[in-house]
Amino acid sequence: MNAVVFQTTVRFVTPVLLLFSIFMLLRGHNEPGGGFIGGLLAATAFVLYGLAFNMDRVKRLLRVSPHTLISIGLLLAVISGCVALIVGQPFMYGLWLAWELPLGLKAGTVLLFDVGVFLVVLGAVLLFIISLSEES
Repeated sequence: MNAVVFQTTVRFVTPVLLLFSIFMLLRGHNEPGGGFIGGLLAATAFVLYGLAFNMDRVKRLLRVSPHTLISIGLLLAVISGCVALIVGQPFMYGLWLAWELPLGLKAGTVLLFDVGVFLVVLGAVLLFIISLSEES
């Protein structure tokens, strides 16, 4: 395989995969998709980039460590569950804001939870792949 062709293709595919991962994240609480599949798609984009170039460039591209992504994701997921407790509902009860986001998306604790899952999955997959690449 010609590395130049692969690198050129990955330069175009990476942003498309990242945009598609955000699309899947945002539609997840209304239709199939969500934080898990969105996080896997985003991780796939970074892994392809790492295969085309190297994982050090992926680390520079991320600007935050996978540990930080996992930590922030877990924090968001827990906060999304605790918001319901504050208003007297059970833990993880879905609360929605009265206003909608652009494109008819609803904002609420479910979206916050999905973003948390997205970050946890992205961080976990990248941590796994980066760790494997450093061992070889």
